[in-house]
Amino acid sequence: MSVSQAKVKSVLSGDTLILVSVNNPNQERLLSLAFVSAPRFQRDREEPFAFHSRDFLRKLTVGKVIQFNVLYSIPTGTKKDYGTVILQGGEQLPEAAVAEGWVKVRDDSRRKDLSDESESLLSSLELQENKAKTDGRGIWAGQGGIIETSHDLPDPKTFLETYSSKSLDAIVERVLTGDRMVLRLALSPSKHLQTIITVAGIRAPRRANTAEGKEQAAEPLANESHQFVESRLLQRSVKVSIIGLTPQNQLICVVKHPNGSIAEFLLKAGLAKCADFHSTLLGAEMKTLRQAEQYAKDNRLGLHKGHVESKVPGGNEIDATVARIVRPDTLTLRLKSGSEKTVQLSSIRGPKPKDEKQGPFDAEAKEFLRKKLIGKHVRATTDGVKPPSEGYEEREVVTIMANNKNVALMLVESGYASVVRHRKDDSDRSPYYDELLAAEEAAQSGQKGMWSPKAPAAKTYQDYSESLQKAKIQSSVLQRQKKVPAVIDYVKSASRFTVLIPRENAKLTFVLSGIRAPRSARNPTEKAEPFGQEAHDFANRRCLQRDVEIDVETTDKQGGFIGVLFVNRENFAKLLLEEGYATVHAYSAEQSGHANELFAAEEKAKAGRKGIWHDYDSAAEEQDGEAPSSAPSAALLSTVDGASTNGTSTAPASKDYRDVLITHIDPETCALKIQHISPTASHALTSLIAAFRTFHLSPSTSSSSSSSSSNPPKTGEVIAAKFSEDREWYRARVRRNDRDAKTSEVVFIDYGNSEAVAWKDIRPLGPVDRFGTGKLKAQAADAHLSLCQFPTTNREYMADAVAFLRESVEGKQVVARVDFVEKSGVGSGAGGAGAEGALWVTVFDPNGGGEGQEVNVNEEVVAEGLAMAPRKLKAWEQQGQGPTTVKTFREREEEAKGARRGMWEYGDLTED
Repeated sequence: MSVSQAKVKSVLSGDTLILVSVNNPNQERLLSLAFVSAPRFQRDREEPFAFHSRDFLRKLTVGKVIQFNVLYSIPTGTKKDYGTVILQGGEQLPEAAVAEGWVKVRDDSRRKDLSDESESLLSSLELQENKAKTDGRGIWAGQGGIIETSHDLPDPKTFLETYSSKSLDAIVERVLTGDRMVLRLALSPSKHLQTIITVAGIRAPRRANTAEGKEQAAEPLANESHQFVESRLLQRSVKVSIIGLTPQNQLICVVKHPNGSIAEFLLKAGLAKCADFHSTLLGAEMKTLRQAEQYAKDNRLGLHKGHVESKVPGGNEIDATVARIVRPDTLTLRLKSGSEKTVQLSSIRGPKPKDEKQGPFDAEAKEFLRKKLIGKHVRATTDGVKPPSEGYEEREVVTIMANNKNVALMLVESGYASVVRHRKDDSDRSPYYDELLAAEEAAQSGQKGMWSPKAPAAKTYQDYSESLQKAKIQSSVLQRQKKVPAVIDYVKSASRFTVLIPRENAKLTFVLSGIRAPRSARNPTEKAEPFGQEAHDFANRRCLQRDVEIDVETTDKQGGFIGVLFVNRENFAKLLLEEGYATVHAYSAEQSGHANELFAAEEKAKAGRKGIWHDYDSAAEEQDGEAPSSAPSAALLSTVDGASTNGTSTAPASKDYRDVLITHIDPETCALKIQHISPTASHALTSLIAAFRTFHLSPSTSSSSSSSSSNPPKTGEVIAAKFSEDREWYRARVRRNDRDAKTSEVVFIDYGNSEAVAWKDIRPLGPVDRFGTGKLKAQAADAHLSLCQFPTTNREYMADAVAFLRESVEGKQVVARVDFVEKSGVGSGAGGAGAEGALWVTVFDPNGGGEGQEVNVNEEVVAEGLAMAPRKLKAWEQQGQGPTTVKTFREREEEAKGARRGMWEYGDLTED
C-alpha cells in the first residue's frame, strides 16, 4: 500500500480535505476520510455540529504537510478518493475524529469488499464510536451544536457602529485577491456572519475577471499576491478589527494572524501598495504600513522592481528664515547664503481663493501663518519637486518644522488647508501624510476654519492714501495715537511702504521721515540709483510682512503718510543709515525729533565706509566745509543778515532755511503769500483767530455793528471781514471801495488772499489791544520764486503756472530758502509781515518726489515750461552759486523746449 505526501490547503467539512502538492501549489486533489461522514454545510441552514466537526479537522490539518493513503475510490462524476491521514505528530485520521465524536461511521461501510487492513480499521472505528457515544462527545452530545450563520449584511453602518470597537475572532473562508477575502466572523458562540471584507491600508493587484461580459486581464503580480495571502491565511484563525466601510458598503478590516498583520507582510514583499484613502481609518498604524512599503521600494521587490528614488536638487535638509508668506501653502525662504527660494508645503493646499466656501478663509490662513513664521528660523526638508504647470515654475515641495512643530500639520489642524490626494505613483509627498489626513478629518468633524459652515466676514481695508484730502483727515487722527501697531504689506522702496493697520481696517502709503534713500529700478528698463537695489532688498528682508509700529508726523502731496517706522522697537530709518543705504535729510530730521539719532547713524556708516559711503573721504569733506547730506540738494546763495551790497538790499552771509506755509498764489504774477511756521507763531495765530471769531459771533457785537453796514470803511484800515468760502471772520486791510456796488476790496492780512466783500460783511476790527497788528503782526509775507521769470503777458500760460503752483505747494508746509530780502516797503504789498520786505526764495518740498525725496519747486517750474531762467541777472543773483544755478535752470529750460512743454509748445518764444 503506497503512502503519499501533500499539504492540506483547506477543509470542506469534518470528513473532506483539499490537498495540494508540496512542490506544485497549483496541483490539487480531494480526499475524504474513509468509512466516516460528518455533518453537512448548507447555505440556508447548517446541520447541527457541522461547523464544530469541520473546525476540529481544520485546526489539525490546514497548512500542514501530511501523509495519506487511498483505500478506495468511488467514480461518481468526478473521481473521489477515500483514505486515511497520518499527521506529523503521529496522530491518525479518521480515528482521532471518530474518538472525539465529530464524525460517525458510515452505515454502508460493511457493504464494501474490504481488505484485512480495512476490516481492521473499520472495527477499530466502530469501537471508538461506541465509546464516544457513551461519553457524549461531539455530535453525540445530544443537544446544541446549532450555529446561526448569516451570509447577508443588511445594515453595514449599524453593524460598524456596533462592532467597531471590538476585536472579533474569524476564519478566512476564501481569498479573492490579495486585499479581499471572505471571512466567517464569530459574533457570538451561536451566531456567525460570513461576508466579503477589504483588508485595510493596502491595494493589491486585481486578478483576471469577467465584468459585463468582457474579460479583464489580470494586473501584474495579481496571482502572486493572491497566492501569498492564500497560502498563509486560507482557513486560518485570525483576529479582525472592523474600522470602516468601502463605497460599496463592504467592511474594511485589519486582519491579523498570530504572526502579525497580513497587510504588512504583503507590502514588505512588494505585492501590494498602501491605500491612502484608508489612512484616516488606521491612524498611527498607517506608519507601519508605509515603512513596510518603503522596505519593498528600497529592495526593489515585487511591484517596485523598477522603482527609482526621486532625486531632489540641492541638500535634503536646510536651515532657513521665512522671508515671505506667498500663500497659505507657499513660502519664500531666505537661506544662509542670502539667496531666496520659494517652496510649497508638501501634500497640502491652502483655501482656494475662487471657491465660494474656501475663498473667505484665504486671508485668514495667510495671516495665521504670518504670525507664526515670518522672520522665524525653520528647518525645511525637501520631499520632492513639483513640475511646472499653469504658468508656475518648477518648485520644491517641503516639510517645514518650526520649534519642532510641523507647519503643514498646524495649518490642517486649524482648518486652514486641505490634504492633497496624491496619485498612486506620486512619491513626492509628505512623510507625515497619514497624520495630515487624520488632522484633516478631525478639523472637518470639528468644523474648524474652512470646514466651518459659516464663512468669516470679508475683511476690506479702507485706503487712507487714495486722496490727499482723505490722508490729511486721517493723519490728524493717527498723529494723536502716536505708535500705531501695523503690518508691512509691501515694500515699494527702501523708504516707502504699503502698511496695513488691522485695528482700523485701513491701509496707507508710509514714507520714512528724516532720510533720503536711493531709488531702486521699478522695471527692467529703468536704471536704479547706486545702492538703490541693495537698500530695497535690505528693507524687504527687515520689514516685509513684519509687525511694526508707525508714528505719523505729516503727509505728502500724493497722500502718503510721513513719519517714523519702528521694527522691533528700532527706528528703521536709523538702520538704513547705519548700513549706508540712506542719507539724512536735515530739515525733516529736525522736524521728526530724531535728528541726533539719525546724524549719529550716518556718521557711523561713514566711519565704516558702508554702502553709499564706500569711497567716503572725511578729509575731502572737511576741506569742502559741509556735509553733503545735511542740506537740501540744490544750493543757490547763502542768505540771512550780512553786509549790504547796494543801496536797497541786504546780502546774507549764511543759508537761511525757513518753515513756511504757502497761503496764496497771485493769479496775475505768481507772487506768493507765506506764513512763517513755528510752534509759537502757529499757536498765537490759532488763539487769535479763535478769539476773533468768538467775539464777532456774539449777539452784542452783531447788533452794535449792524448800524455801520451802510457806511464804507476807510482805505488802508484794518477791519474784520467775512470770507466768502467759509463765512468766517478774519482780519483784513481795505485796499479800495466801490461805492456803487457797496463793496470793498480787502486783503486778508494773515493769509494774503484778497476779494471784494460787501459792506454788510465788514465790521470794525474790535479791541485793538486784543486783535490789532500790535498784538500780533500780519502773518502773510510777500515772496517771489528766485530765478523764475514768468510769462506775465500771456494769460493762458500764466494760468498754467498758477495752477501748477497751487497743486504743488499752495496750502502746504514747505521749506523756503531765503536767497534775498528786499528792504521793508520795497515790493511788499499791504499786509507785509514785520520789518522785512519781499523775500526771494527757493522752495523745497521735502517729500514731493514721492519716495521721501525733496523737490526744488523753482527748478520744476522751469522744467515744466511754466517759467524761464532770467536773461539779465540782478546783482544778488550774480553772487555765490547763482550763475551755476542759472546754468542748471537753462539746461532744464532747453529740455522743456525740446519736449514742447508749457510756453514752449509752439517753439522758442525768445527767438523773435
